[in-house]
Amino acid sequence: MMRAILIDDEVNALETLEIELNAYCPEVEIIAKCEDAKSGLKAIKKHNPDIIFLDIEMPWMSGFELLEALGNFSLDVVFVTAYSEFAIKAFEVNAVDYLLKPISKPKLIDAIRKAKDRHPVTDEVLKNIISTLDAERTVRKPLPHIALPTPEGLEFVRIDDIIYASADSNYSNIHLKDGNTILLAKTLKQVEALVEGRNFLRIHQSFLVNLAYIKKYIKGQGGTLVMEGGSSLPVSRSCKERLMALIR
Repeated sequence: MMRAILIDDEVNALETLEIELNAYCPEVEIIAKCEDAKSGLKAIKKHNPDIIFLDIEMPWMSGFELLEALGNFSLDVVFVTAYSEFAIKAFEVNAVDYLLKPISKPKLIDAIRKAKDRHPVTDEVLKNIISTLDAERTVRKPLPHIALPTPEGLEFVRIDDIIYASADSNYSNIHLKDGNTILLAKTLKQVEALVEGRNFLRIHQSFLVNLAYIKKYIKGQGGTLVMEGGSSLPVSRSCKERLMALIR
């Protein structure tokens, strides 16, 4: 059994990775989940895991800084992040693998296989990995749905069924065309990244709308959007010009 610690400041990312590891990699035992690098560092020293799945960009301390603080370590590292430009440095610290979010099942299984085999990474292989990661970010087709964490697991919602999303502190409310609302453990900025290129527009610091569901625009300093379903949402003055360019 391979003992693992998951470290990521995004709660949704932690829960998703836990579900995927439990489903596809039964040989991995998750012994701790940490929402920041500081608690991750303590968990590593306490539990002495075989492998850690580590996000790179986190508040206060990055994944690389965590490893520097750890010093000489005898564990395998799999970086999990959305930014392929960190790949070179990831392998400089002898990472087993580098997984680009959202993680695919085959690549997750392959990362565990590499951790078992510990095949050395040559410069040529590294260049191919960088090239592949960049190509994937460019041509990857958008998924028709997003996975929302629930107490039972993940709920898959079609992106085209979302009328709008609203900010709720460090959470977001996802408003669906069937009238249901789902509370998501992601900021509105993170939701915006999930639906990038899918006909959504940030019209206010608190609202992200699906342009396909706009029913009416009411004039004002910024104005107001009336959405299908009856919701009236304010448009900030800074967002008005871009909105007008898209809906006229």
